[in-house]
Amino acid sequence: MSAGRGSRPGGGRGAPARSRTLISDAQLNRARGRLVYRVVLTLVIVVFTLVFIGPLYFLFTDGLKSTQEAVQVPPTLVPHHVHPGTYLDAWRRVGVGRLLVNTLYYAFGALLFQLVFDVAAAYALSRLRPVLGNVIFAMMLATLMIPSTVLVVPQYITVSSLPVLHLNLIGTPEAIWLPSVANAFSIFLLKRFFDSIPGELLAAAAIDGASPLRTLRSVVLPVSRPIIGVVAIFGLVAVWKDFLWPLLVEYGYNPSRETLNVGIYEAAATTPQNLVIAASAMAAVPTLVFFLIFQRNILSGLTAGSLKG
Repeated sequence: MSAGRGSRPGGGRGAPARSRTLISDAQLNRARGRLVYRVVLTLVIVVFTLVFIGPLYFLFTDGLKSTQEAVQVPPTLVPHHVHPGTYLDAWRRVGVGRLLVNTLYYAFGALLFQLVFDVAAAYALSRLRPVLGNVIFAMMLATLMIPSTVLVVPQYITVSSLPVLHLNLIGTPEAIWLPSVANAFSIFLLKRFFDSIPGELLAAAAIDGASPLRTLRSVVLPVSRPIIGVVAIFGLVAVWKDFLWPLLVEYGYNPSRETLNVGIYEAAATTPQNLVIAASAMAAVPTLVFFLIFQRNILSGLTAGSLKG
């Protein structure tokens, strides 16, 4: 007899649907199935761990090697002779401390501009709904399909002669700060979160006489801390790891204001290879620690799309 219209193969009409997996429960109940599953899972985890951790391992261990051993091919897995003083020499010779301060200055300055303008743009597109707002938002998202390297030349021309004002920003911090404002991905994340805020909250603020700006400051921003935190983290990391753009707008103009990556690149011409690797390892530590501390905030902020009543 055929099953009823609302019935499922696994049970009656009210039976819960089972999630589909690569391995069925029957196969996992067998000893051989469990063994194969665990072996494959272990291999996959080990391979992916080596792929991601391997470069970091060589980055930090090569800084402990001598110059000859650091450039040896194939590389040695364990340093023959450990030279911990290499990191101290790299700190002094490359000037890692000064470069760290410069990079923090650029990163937090860019973050300030990005939060102010991107939050305002996302709020306007989400709640104020200007004329042709959907078209503008679609054009912003379309820029995500364009490789960032394609925009380097027009972006350089723009900052070398700022439209209307005709100011040359090359060699100034604004040349790094202002381009970071136009971040379509940040605007997309913020707008998606603002769209999920119940309209009753905004309506109640309007009834109380709050202006759109007051509503943004007193209602929207306090409940948007998770997504603002994610945007802030992405903005800081983007400026921290950038190399090509700071190289174009800062290299050769003011050596005392070079970013971390540009400073290491310049020092590579006159510094032993093991010192360059040690400086690169120290440059990677802040972002690694930053991610380990805020990884939960990143995941929770990306999945935050609604408010609990």
